[in-house]
Amino acid sequence: MTKIGLILVTLFILAGLFAPFLITHDPKSTDISHRFSPPSHTHWLGQDKLGGDIYSKIIYGARISLTVAIVSTLLSFFIGLLLGSLAGYYGGWWDECLMRLVDILLAFPGLLLIFALAAFLSPSLLNVIMLFSIVGWTGFARVTRAQVLSEKEKEFVQAVRSLGANHSRILIRHIWPNILSPLIVQASFVMGGIIIGESSLSFLGVGVPPDIPSWGNMLSLAKQSSFQPGFIAIFPGIAIMLTVLGFNFIGDGLRDLWDPKLKK
Repeated sequence: MTKIGLILVTLFILAGLFAPFLITHDPKSTDISHRFSPPSHTHWLGQDKLGGDIYSKIIYGARISLTVAIVSTLLSFFIGLLLGSLAGYYGGWWDECLMRLVDILLAFPGLLLIFALAAFLSPSLLNVIMLFSIVGWTGFARVTRAQVLSEKEKEFVQAVRSLGANHSRILIRHIWPNILSPLIVQASFVMGGIIIGESSLSFLGVGVPPDIPSWGNMLSLAKQSSFQPGFIAIFPGIAIMLTVLGFNFIGDGLRDLWDPKLKK
């Protein structure tokens, strides 16, 4: 399953990177006279309500969804790693304040909180990335804190501290390398969730601007017509499903590889 996940994710990443060379039509172009046209040799996956080429929009949409997922996850990862490390290593009032903030944010369903915040912001790619980063760091911070609390009491850390190593060196050189595995596993699952979240925001009109071809905007456009061919919504839905499955397969594989409890 891990290999399948890697293949799926790699294919979509390559599609996003080389989108200008893979598309057959301008993803923003329209042709009302041929809207809802079925798949053909010129439009491989058909045309949508506005006559746009579905294949080209899906290829370009991979760039949007993966950009949001990767950038948001990286920002959440590093914010959570830094704050969780400080809370777990130093403890005291800093730990108490940070964990109470994390508890407050986790008290709300993540996607619902993002929807509520997005309603006050204008649709833009930057705002979507910012929203997922603001909400997503809490999970990484919690895992990091728990791992640091365990690692800092081990003998090798005590030995390094007794040799006069400063706190930043202990964290960066001796603790972080030992706690990255569960964080990377978590990041792979988070990316799949962000792709679904970004598509949901765009579907509701509060994600990326409607003029940007994205999978969520394609689904939003599909729902605006009561009578239409099924392929208008099926193809972007399949793209979302395969990408999320790919990240989940990778996460499962990494967890099985690195979790000693799962090894026989």
